[in-house]
Amino acid sequence: MSQGYETTGVAAEHPLDAPDIKISVREAFGIDSDMEVPAFSQGSEHVPNIDPTYRFDRDTTMAILAGFTHNRRVMIQGYHGTGKSTHIEQVAARLNWPCVRVNLDSHISRIDLIGKDAIVLRDGKQITEFREGILPWALKRPVAMVFDEYDAGRPDVMFVIQRVLEVDGKLTLLDQNKVIHPHPNFRLFATSNTVGLGDTTGLYHGTQQINQAQMDRWSVVATLNYLSVADETNIVTAKVPSFDTPEGRQKIEAMVALANLTRQGFIAGDISTVMSPRTVITLAENVEIFEDMSYAFRVTFLNRCDEVERPILAEYYQRCFGEELPEEAINVMVR
Repeated sequence: MSQGYETTGVAAEHPLDAPDIKISVREAFGIDSDMEVPAFSQGSEHVPNIDPTYRFDRDTTMAILAGFTHNRRVMIQGYHGTGKSTHIEQVAARLNWPCVRVNLDSHISRIDLIGKDAIVLRDGKQITEFREGILPWALKRPVAMVFDEYDAGRPDVMFVIQRVLEVDGKLTLLDQNKVIHPHPNFRLFATSNTVGLGDTTGLYHGTQQINQAQMDRWSVVATLNYLSVADETNIVTAKVPSFDTPEGRQKIEAMVALANLTRQGFIAGDISTVMSPRTVITLAENVEIFEDMSYAFRVTFLNRCDEVERPILAEYYQRCFGEELPEEAINVMVR
């Protein structure tokens, strides 16, 4: 079941049909801009929760805000773990804009998006009625829909999406002889690891080239890279405040440096698993629990990495913390 959508076909409506207030970009997002953006004064169950410690990337935030304010179709591209979807969610949270995410994995089909006939029991009799999918449900409401892993979508799904990429894009339900007109405050976003050109690096298996006629319909494409060491350190420290001391910040900086080495190794093809900002936060939390850096690193990240890559990760660890990992953490027992 997709977030914010109930299989019964009945979902709580947003109390407002259109934005009724404007908020300052400077005050809400900490970005140096005089811009004011439309927002809802009331939320609903589909509005994401606000993360008060979230730090906004200026260029990405301005692109997302253009999507909300001017009904632009916005795609956020970048390496995994950079927080592309979270960025959209946190903007929506501060605008009180309902937000629904759909992961376009190989199991999502055209029927999942559009809907299908279902047999239901009514007045003691079995009847067939159409149950709309998540796309028509969202189209008719003031909802921001986010397609995650956009470049991994199946061809039949991508052609369904192409119909609604136009700002006035209507969705035709052939089985119902029905045309759905998009709500004036429906918004569409997507996140992807590539920019529609397919995976030329071997890092993202399952992605594919996207029809360029479809890519042309995305009016804003932004790239979200990994954060600077200082910004990521501030985020982790805000999440795990026990490290907000000079000594603690040094440890966090070393964790971030280690994460950056894994990202560089991932991009170079040396390793297949990368430490995301979320992983760094988890590592800091586990260090707090176990009071042992090497053990926390092992249970947080090392144990889910390919065994043949562990010596490389051990080298990364030694470069950042100045100590060798215990031999048992690296060696593989052959039976």
